[in-house]
Amino acid sequence: MPAAAQPRRNRFIRTIAVAATGAAVLALPVLGATTASAATPTVSTATSLGYANNLDGWIRASLQVMGQHGIPGTYNGIYRNVIRESSGNPNAINLWDSNAAAGIPSKGLLQVIDPTFRAYHVNGTSWDSYDPVANITAACNYAAARYGSIDNVFGAY
Repeated sequence: MPAAAQPRRNRFIRTIAVAATGAAVLALPVLGATTASAATPTVSTATSLGYANNLDGWIRASLQVMGQHGIPGTYNGIYRNVIRESSGNPNAINLWDSNAAAGIPSKGLLQVIDPTFRAYHVNGTSWDSYDPVANITAACNYAAARYGSIDNVFGAY
């Protein structure tokens, strides 16, 4: 090969290599997204954390998740508010107050409205506002931001 053709050939090879690398890099996020969307994210539940699937277990599981995220609260503070708000029924829904009249009823153990649930949702918990651990944890996150802790809540919040 003539010496003058050598730089052109090297430039051509570099161009092909860069183009191929770019295509591979562009393909990776698409392949990763396809793979990731097929995977089910791990969600903390009472049973997945080793607790019973009842009020005691839901509170204990929530406290564990809250501890991992630096959200304050105690068993007694959560229990007191759950009993006042829903009597321990994770499927409770308030269809008569001002929130319900506005089309956003309070739901779950700690009677959280959907916008508040979404705003204070804690990663690693379900996005279902009726899920006991997700409901308690989001409500406690909200109470911490607004009142310092769920322990400081003694009435409707």
